[in-house]
Amino acid sequence: MKILISPDKFKGSLTSIEVAEAIEEGIKPVNPHSEIIKFPLADGGDGTASLLTRHFKGRFIKIKVHDPLFKIIEAEYGFAESIRTAFIEMSSASGLRLLDEKYHNPLYTTTLGTGEMIVDTVRRGAKSIILGIGGSATNDAGMGMACALGYKFLDINGKEHSPTGENLQLISTIEDSHILFKPSEIKVLVACDVDNHLYGKKGAAYVYSPQKGATPEIVEELDKGLRNFAGIVMKKYGKDVSHLPGSGAAGGLGAGAIAFLGAELKNGINLFMEITGFEKQLRSTDLIITGEGKFDKQTFQGKVIDGLTRLAGKYNIPILAVCGDIKVDSRELKRHGILKSASLVNHFGSADHAIKNAKSGIIEISRNIFEDYLRTINTSSI
Repeated sequence: MKILISPDKFKGSLTSIEVAEAIEEGIKPVNPHSEIIKFPLADGGDGTASLLTRHFKGRFIKIKVHDPLFKIIEAEYGFAESIRTAFIEMSSASGLRLLDEKYHNPLYTTTLGTGEMIVDTVRRGAKSIILGIGGSATNDAGMGMACALGYKFLDINGKEHSPTGENLQLISTIEDSHILFKPSEIKVLVACDVDNHLYGKKGAAYVYSPQKGATPEIVEELDKGLRNFAGIVMKKYGKDVSHLPGSGAAGGLGAGAIAFLGAELKNGINLFMEITGFEKQLRSTDLIITGEGKFDKQTFQGKVIDGLTRLAGKYNIPILAVCGDIKVDSRELKRHGILKSASLVNHFGSADHAIKNAKSGIIEISRNIFEDYLRTINTSSI
């Protein structure tokens, strides 16, 4: 039996690699002669750059950049020289996790550090970039990123302003005569797992900025700035970034990547599976064991498990799932090809215990669910 272990991370607890190792430790003694392949997955959020760097045998590079509040920090990205490709997570430089909660306010944050990482990759010879844009602290439409590349944003009087969300409304002109490289010189693919537009009630400010500390008044101000930004980009480049699916991701960084890098937005998990050749593993696989921190209504809306179940369904491969918590009924899971599932919260009785004992819990529930599956198929074969 060939078993493919392909989980997502358990956010705030274990990386996808650690989850895969725990699952293997749980199931290996049950059927020692099985061929087990660990192939952790990611959708553009935390851990994506690390997994891709390891997959392509690249190296990790640390550089000094500006954080969301313009303080100097050390950020890391991956670079695979063999394919001249860099793997960047914007959250490494511009993520909400970098700030104490008291400093959460997207009026004052910037994506400048993300742009500095991009510039560094180009200087090292990168010809393509995979950019994950989950977990941002920003709502500057990628203006900070663009400033690092050499773009300037001027008001009606020709004054340059700091690249933050509050200054989006002041932009009147984009000056690009001193950019460090031409967008056509590098291919940028943005791993994005949302389809929100740039502005409006389902746009970046209204949907996501409250999670970053925005009050209702700030949300309105940011939305006006994004509308202004879209108009200036249209006027300068003839690109309508306002209603493109994903343009509102990461506080509008999706739109900025399109405007200033000529980037293409891709569903994160589909992009990950495509560039790693994940589908090739499925052609001889008998069983998939996957997992994520929480199975809820978002699980099957473009996340890791959604992409996995869709592709596995193409080959009629049964799936078992372990997770931190389950908010989806078993009928919904089976409809997506997940035959059996188990959660740490059910196993331990509380979320606190599940988080504190995630590794040991995954080992145990993986063993239990695998044994249950083997009993089922052995019974059906009689």
